[in-house]
Amino acid sequence: MSEVLVLVETTDSTVRTPSLELLTAARRLGEPSAVLFGEPDDAVVATLGEHGATKVYAVPASAADDYLSVPKAEAIVDLARRVSPAAVLITSGPDGKDIAARVAVALESGIITDAVDVDASDGGVVATQIIVSGRFVATSRIERGPAVITIRPNSIEVTAAPTTPTVETVDLTPSEAATAAKVVATNPKESSGRPDLTEAARVVAGGRGVGTQEGFAKVEALADALGAAVGASRTVTDEGWAPHESQIGQTGKTIAPALYIAAGISGAIQHRAGMQSSKTIVAVNKDPKAPIFAIADFGVVGDLHTVLPALTEEITRRKS
Repeated sequence: MSEVLVLVETTDSTVRTPSLELLTAARRLGEPSAVLFGEPDDAVVATLGEHGATKVYAVPASAADDYLSVPKAEAIVDLARRVSPAAVLITSGPDGKDIAARVAVALESGIITDAVDVDASDGGVVATQIIVSGRFVATSRIERGPAVITIRPNSIEVTAAPTTPTVETVDLTPSEAATAAKVVATNPKESSGRPDLTEAARVVAGGRGVGTQEGFAKVEALADALGAAVGASRTVTDEGWAPHESQIGQTGKTIAPALYIAAGISGAIQHRAGMQSSKTIVAVNKDPKAPIFAIADFGVVGDLHTVLPALTEEITRRKS
């Protein structure tokens, strides 16, 4: 059975959930092999093994940390040329897509981005995408080279498949081109205490209907009560009621949480393109003809300024 290379992301010696999703997906295609940049911490290796990784390729962090994505792409290309994997799986995102594109070009492989599912078919790799602003589901088979696929977070249910992985340290000497741009300083983002928007299982988002910065605070209060991430429509971020990194939609972030609560969001196609893959959608809008109700699993026709505080109060009461 061929290997499947999985680019693993960690935070504070913890494997990020989207990487566990990739390992789950990789088992459908072959034997998962994790590619880890940094020291192979025992807890990280154990987690990777718990989710099916039969090998862990550890690349010294010093070879990539001070640079942009090119050294990581070079490491994956070198590994792929050595082990001839069936596929390379990477989490969708700005960095992931950049790495995937470089890998696909170097290997002369087919590439699929923003997949929501993968499977093996007739000896090839098939990927499923939601395209054209969520209007269609496309199934594509990669027929050239090892398949290079980026997968949206929260698209695949994580399942365990315990094994004991072997760990191999991989030496990497980045090329001159890879080190042409160097990171000279970083400023860590101040933590809000909320989950990352693209990885969160629950998201509460506000739209034009919140009306003001104070109105958007009701969205944030409900999100905190649920332990959810906070999202917003483009109008809200343009008005400055929420940071632009919270924007969901065609020109913002694409998410697929288990629960998505849309408050005061009309449901224009540009917004739906970023959240239509959500498992359960709850809409709160005072306009009964709002397009968001066409895709919602549950709808509340009412004023969010009344509905959200009441819901927040009830959730808080039940948690106490």
